[in-house]
Amino acid sequence: MLQLENLSLRRGGRLLLEDANLMLPPGRKLGVVGANGCGKSSLFALLLGELHSDRGEMRMPAGWRIAHVAQQTPRGNQSALDFVLAGDEELTQLEAQLAAAERAGDGVRQADLHGRIEALDGYGAPSRAARLLHGLGFAPGDEQRAVDSYSGGWRMRLALARTLMARSDLLLLDEPTNHLDLDAVIWLEGWLRTYPGTLLLISHDRDFLDAIADQILHIEHGRVQLYPGDYSAFERQRAERLAEQQAAFVRQQREVAQIHRFVERFRAKATKARQAQSRIKALERMELIAPAHVDSPFAFSFPEPESLPYPLLTLDEAVVGYDGAPILTGIDLALVPGDRIGLLGPNGAGKSTLIKLLADQIAPLHGRRAPAQTLRIGYFAQHQVDQLCADESPLDHLQRLDPEATEQALRDYLGGFGFAGERALTEVAPLSGGEKARLVLALLVRQRPNLLLLDEPTNHLDLEMRHALARALQDYDGALVLVSHDRHLLRITTDRLLLVDRGRVVEFAGDLDDYPAWLAARDNDPRAAAADPERTSPSRKALRRQEAMARQRTQPLRNRLKTVETELATLTERRQALEEALTVPELYQADAKARLLALMTEKRDLDAELDRLEGIWLEVSEELERSTGG
Repeated sequence: MLQLENLSLRRGGRLLLEDANLMLPPGRKLGVVGANGCGKSSLFALLLGELHSDRGEMRMPAGWRIAHVAQQTPRGNQSALDFVLAGDEELTQLEAQLAAAERAGDGVRQADLHGRIEALDGYGAPSRAARLLHGLGFAPGDEQRAVDSYSGGWRMRLALARTLMARSDLLLLDEPTNHLDLDAVIWLEGWLRTYPGTLLLISHDRDFLDAIADQILHIEHGRVQLYPGDYSAFERQRAERLAEQQAAFVRQQREVAQIHRFVERFRAKATKARQAQSRIKALERMELIAPAHVDSPFAFSFPEPESLPYPLLTLDEAVVGYDGAPILTGIDLALVPGDRIGLLGPNGAGKSTLIKLLADQIAPLHGRRAPAQTLRIGYFAQHQVDQLCADESPLDHLQRLDPEATEQALRDYLGGFGFAGERALTEVAPLSGGEKARLVLALLVRQRPNLLLLDEPTNHLDLEMRHALARALQDYDGALVLVSHDRHLLRITTDRLLLVDRGRVVEFAGDLDDYPAWLAARDNDPRAAAADPERTSPSRKALRRQEAMARQRTQPLRNRLKTVETELATLTERRQALEEALTVPELYQADAKARLLALMTEKRDLDAELDRLEGIWLEVSEELERSTGG
């Protein structure tokens, strides 16, 4: 059993964990969550013996083997297969001993070692390693390539495969999906579900945590709290706890205010002085309940594009590839305002190539790419993070993009992306990967695009920033094309899925939950999962154009609905403020009668206006549903 007992941990001068208690039986799968910098990675360093507690104890069974992904990017000339095989240290040691026995001609020792290797299923190790590589997206034959021949992201996949190859009782994984595509994430999910040891998993991918974790450890303000169930269950339980905490805080603040009023009123009167003093002491003893901070630290939205031409961009029988060799052929696609498209497909099938074609990063080999005259593209790709100027600040980047804006306006804007105060003036070089990704998104949003092309935008983003991005995308007026291994983001921001596979771009027949089954069918019988030719026929193309025209006809209704929703949100906030104002006790004293009547009249009028707008919203929604056949 893994156990923390009254454990406190500091790093530098900062207290990360305070009086932490945890009992984790063998075989549990624990999701570790919390804001960036709260101490998740430091907890892993503690378990690995790289850090030591300041107080308290950490216990785990003697002889437990711990596996984790090394932070250094792997290098070397050995083959990918040999690199992964070396992750099984016990087998590697036995093989070294066997080689030594063979050189010494010790037949008895050789026989003993062969038996021990057989007991470990050592002779099946190359097959296991190859399956790990295949599951993580490596193509057949890639296992013989040298480690140094791979890019940084693929080397991190090799490091993950080596860790999974290790025989372990405790597996520590810190953001294992960051360098994976959706196919590899789905495969890893299945592998981890069958892992027999104890797993501690740090991840910002909600669906990934839901599929694997049976408990959630939340770290916040130095405290650890264990929740039963998956991440969704944790969110529900925490929301309930915070609601109770907030209610208790409001009640306590009323009590504090009453005590203060009593003290101020009677502390100078001799007959009441002792009572006033006792109340002062009560205030000192009272343990103040912290207000519930449930709001995301990030808040931004996409401003309305300057224009929304129809269509925004058209591909007609386009062929795209590199060096004259086609990767995708016969692409027919018309993007119009309001499109929400997610791209699916195996690794290497051409999803990023299609995004680059749409972004005008590469030209079609044949066919036609026809952009609208006022098309303005917002393109997010991982390489753009590396193109930030290392010696400039976030404010410098934004000022170059928008030189007319005041410094204060730009700093206020950057605050919504987590660059508040001095953070806006910090050089980019020391920023984390997540902070750099947030800055690229901030620059993209500022450009007011009418077509968003997002290629894995959530790599390195924490859960709060992913939530803020999802909310902003839901209200975005332009067209969106998204590639992401974050299924939650795909599910709540897209309503149409395109499959990129076998050189074609076709409609995906099912929904996101059907995709793992499609992948499995493709792996088991490639012909069974081949794209249906009917989906690229002229009739299908005509149907897509009809759907686009229908979206154009209903755009006024969508605009009206959005306007009413904005008005409802504004009036609802005002009503909440009025309701809070009406709870103030002083308002019900005789000298405040006029103010009370004014507030009650305003609330009555506000309630009537809200009822009217809700009726309009219902009518417009029903009309839109009839128009779309929903």
